[in-house]
Amino acid sequence: MKVEQIYTGCLAHAAYYIESKGEAAVFDPLREVQPYIDRAGKDKAKIKYVFETHFHADFVSGHLDLRKKTGADIVFGPNAKPAYDAIVAKDGQVFEVGDYRVKVIHTPGHTMESTTYLLIDAAGKEHGIITGDTLFIGDVGRPDLAQHVVADLTEEKLAGHLYESLRNKIMPLSDHLIVYPNHGAGSACGKMMSKETTDTLGHQKKVNYALRPDMSKEEFIKELLTGLTTPPGYFPQNVLMNIQGYESLDTVMDRATRELSPRDFELVANESGALMLDTRDAGDFARGFIPNSINIGLEGNFAQWVGELIPDVKQEILLIAYPGKEEEAITRLSRVGYDMTIGYLKGGFSAWEAAGKEYETTNRITVQELEKAYKEDGPLIIDVRKKSEFDSQHLVDAINVPLNEINQHLAQFPKDKPFVLHCGGGYRSMIASSILKQRGWYNFSDLIGGFDAMENSSIPKSEYVCPSTML
Repeated sequence: MKVEQIYTGCLAHAAYYIESKGEAAVFDPLREVQPYIDRAGKDKAKIKYVFETHFHADFVSGHLDLRKKTGADIVFGPNAKPAYDAIVAKDGQVFEVGDYRVKVIHTPGHTMESTTYLLIDAAGKEHGIITGDTLFIGDVGRPDLAQHVVADLTEEKLAGHLYESLRNKIMPLSDHLIVYPNHGAGSACGKMMSKETTDTLGHQKKVNYALRPDMSKEEFIKELLTGLTTPPGYFPQNVLMNIQGYESLDTVMDRATRELSPRDFELVANESGALMLDTRDAGDFARGFIPNSINIGLEGNFAQWVGELIPDVKQEILLIAYPGKEEEAITRLSRVGYDMTIGYLKGGFSAWEAAGKEYETTNRITVQELEKAYKEDGPLIIDVRKKSEFDSQHLVDAINVPLNEINQHLAQFPKDKPFVLHCGGGYRSMIASSILKQRGWYNFSDLIGGFDAMENSSIPKSEYVCPSTML
């Protein structure tokens, strides 16, 4: 049986495509659906079903546009209550795709409608399971997201459901089955996902902490809930879009692909109150940017950081991008529900500069310059990496303010003395720099290359060993 995984690295997201005898199915599609339509076209196949494993929190699914463009039926598992026509399948129900069969296995826990799909080949042999966010490679789905949409679904209740689903529905399945999860390492939907994106169920039973056969329900709940970070604010907004429906991506693109001259861009920015989002890389942004614009570069985890730092998916956005990169930026924004891009700067920042418009810069320093400053006066260092990164190793006397918490901890950034910002490689610290500039901070520098560039430096570092690893 051929199962095609369509992986999108910037979201650590996996969709799946199967085809048999001119019929195809897509599982958990992204917002832009043309690639799936083109893929079926190569097989001269008709997309018969769009299977959804659950109402996704970290992205807006393309199920509605895919149905509109192909006539495919949307399928959810038990308990789903979409605000549009869809098949809400029963536990154990079987769907036919050519000579293939897809069996519904209801596996609540990540969410109450979460469903695993068992794939059965033309010979009747069970091939694999598309697990959504129920089972990852090396991890399982976090059980604290649905409570942000349905208040009485506590994380403890959901973790209990997930324990039962794994023990009673997943673990009894054959070891040879291939596990096809919805996400890999880098997704915020789990704690410790592997970089691998498929595995056999038998191997996962041996190595996945959540599938230990001797683990009690109480132990499972405690271990699963320990170390969960606060989910990004856009997650519940994406859930509601997936439940209630949304504008077609075609409509979003038509509104967003509006070219604006520097003069018109400035007028629209002043009149609309739109957020100016600069998607260039950190070095180019530092050398010159439009006052009050925020930098989140396309070359990094763009959509995830947009979701972390822009609270409202309905926020109007004006784009500054490299010429030719505007459509990519708009598409990646729409994947996480930010549909209100209202135009972009024609010609990018170069056009703004050529028009003689005002711009700002931000100071950057090298590791060598920081080493010199350390020897002279020991500057204040603010590390914007995640707490786990900071705990692993950091510069002596550095302060940790994770980027996703910057707006709640602005008081830790002094205005009366200079400081140096850094992250792992320079991407996140430039986002922080742009936010601070917008809020009125000027007396700071950004470290080029971040912590990674300090490997061979003489700057003293501290290390911390988590007690749970001291065995």
